[in-house]
Amino acid sequence: MEWGFTLLFAIEYILRLYCSPRPLKYAFSFYGLVDLLAIVPGVLSIYYSDAQYLLIVRIIRMLRIFRVLKLGTYLRQANYLLAALRGSKQKIIVFLVTVSTLVTVFGTLMYVIEGPEHGFTSIPKGIYWAIVTLTTVGFGDIVPKTPVGQMLSSLVMIIGYSIIAVPTGIFTAELANAMRGEQLKHDCPVCSKNFHEHGAAFCSRCGNQLFAKVESKA
Repeated sequence: MEWGFTLLFAIEYILRLYCSPRPLKYAFSFYGLVDLLAIVPGVLSIYYSDAQYLLIVRIIRMLRIFRVLKLGTYLRQANYLLAALRGSKQKIIVFLVTVSTLVTVFGTLMYVIEGPEHGFTSIPKGIYWAIVTLTTVGFGDIVPKTPVGQMLSSLVMIIGYSIIAVPTGIFTAELANAMRGEQLKHDCPVCSKNFHEHGAAFCSRCGNQLFAKVESKA
């Protein structure tokens, strides 16, 4: 059955390339790559037995359901998420660089304070502890023993709680901006609200009519 599906997917992919007016554009498009990923695991399983676990990659072909069933509304909502990710990319990068700097500093300090006798055998080990602690995961496989180390650990925990919501806030703000771009920009004459749902005739805040009726002259 696996070979049957692989053969069908391969035939479909070749026919799509043949029928497409621009084969390369289709091959490097999103759905073109999806179709290719549905074939590659089956071919690799011929030469590598462990590659059979990659067959689960075929499940991404379910993304075609959105196109087949013409669920364009859901794709439009996904575009909001992509726009928010693109808009918050630089802020997220700055955030990750800051967090990476913090865990490096805290991990190094913990290595100096605790030392190998308490399980902190190297700076990377200390950085691992800092990541686990800062993200509030707390595996407990390595813990500070000295009072100074415990004080530093408490500080890292508090900082972790304070910054854990930062990327969520950044993404939420960008998502709101992306969705606001599709809204109607018009000042309500009563409450002065700027943005309204696309095609709205009444203000969602005060209920006042947004556009005055134009009476035709008889």
